[in-house]
Amino acid sequence: MTRPLCFVLMPFGKKTLPSGQVVDFDAVYAGVIQPGIEAAGMEPLRADEEAVGGLIHKPMYERLILCDFAVADLTGANSNVFYELGLRHGVRPATTVMLFGDAGALPFDVAPLRTIRYVMAAGGVPADPAVAVAALTRFLDEARRGQDEPPRDSPVFQLLEGYVAPDIARLKTDVFRDQARYALDARAKLAAARRAGKDAVRAAALDLGDLSAAEAGVVVDLLLSYRAVSDWQGMVDLVADMAKPLARSTLVQEQYGFALNRLGRKDEAEAVLLELIAGRGPSSETNGLLGRVYKDRWEAEAKAGNALAARGWLRKAIDTYLQGFEADWRDAYPGINAVTLMELASPPDPRRLELLPVVTYAVKRRIARGTPDYWDFATLVELAVLARDEAAALDATANALAAVRENWEPESTARNLALIRAARAAAGDAPAWADDIEQALRARAAPTA
Repeated sequence: MTRPLCFVLMPFGKKTLPSGQVVDFDAVYAGVIQPGIEAAGMEPLRADEEAVGGLIHKPMYERLILCDFAVADLTGANSNVFYELGLRHGVRPATTVMLFGDAGALPFDVAPLRTIRYVMAAGGVPADPAVAVAALTRFLDEARRGQDEPPRDSPVFQLLEGYVAPDIARLKTDVFRDQARYALDARAKLAAARRAGKDAVRAAALDLGDLSAAEAGVVVDLLLSYRAVSDWQGMVDLVADMAKPLARSTLVQEQYGFALNRLGRKDEAEAVLLELIAGRGPSSETNGLLGRVYKDRWEAEAKAGNALAARGWLRKAIDTYLQGFEADWRDAYPGINAVTLMELASPPDPRRLELLPVVTYAVKRRIARGTPDYWDFATLVELAVLARDEAAALDATANALAAVRENWEPESTARNLALIRAARAAAGDAPAWADDIEQALRARAAPTA
């Protein structure tokens, strides 16, 4: 399991405090902060390591916010550290630990907050580093256990009733490009490259330079551009090249698991997605991707004639999709997959009769809000096919074909319809109009150059 990243906010080198004392902050980092973070099972990332020419730049801000945990050394009341701490407290309620090595009082604004005090010896190094290390590790362990529960270390969340943090864990990937704000030139180049195909996207990636230092919006757009042209290996390679805080983010890890599964590396994909669920809880997006991993395994075992193994994977896929739908009733994607697989079970899972109207309501409410996408219409296609409603199925298919953004989308829907068709053909019930819809979706999914 990967270690959580812990961002370190502190000065670097030797600094003279207003009291006249000289502090060797590099020694503080090496003797207290780094070992304390590592003892807590985390990986330290020091802020000054992210500086370019001494300037605080946009990727540094992104990493400050994206890292799950942070340690801030307030010794000397460094203005940069306090500015970064303010940003952190505005978006993270309970995952920031503070240190202070001055002999005097804490600055007024942070004086009421829990802070680890450490003593400086002659030469500006920690006098008893082992004690400070143990305290830091203990505070980080507490933050890890209670990151989603009170008490909260941020005064913003402590004092402002009803304040809600921005959703920094993930943006739903299908709307990322519409919500993100980043370099327009890079955005336009990637859009053109997606239209031209896989080779053009790879060429555009080379023009972006060092991806580990690029802003998050550009890197994630590149990741989704690889996905749009079905370059699964390009996605996997990019995750290895991007900055660690971004690579560890939920959005990127979800897409990493998706790409691994598409490459046939199912065990790795499962491990990535299970780790996300273990750390952040079930979600419609993560569970939907994990459900696909299990669905693929079910199909493989069924094709190989391993009936008992196939039955187990089918049940696991249904339960995973259902857990994702229950985590967010507004997202019909895992719900329709659960219903479809329940229909294909032998005998059909009776829960599908209760779930079908709930999924239908969820997708119709989303469409009514005026923000439908491909998956909304594709869900209506599957619902209509399951209900044997030809008119509704044809109407939804027309809308779905007009809303396709990436070639793999209609291919995925056609694959689900093929499963329904095969099950119904075995029972002597396979209407020709459903086959026509499946073929239309496959034609739309034909890969570009």
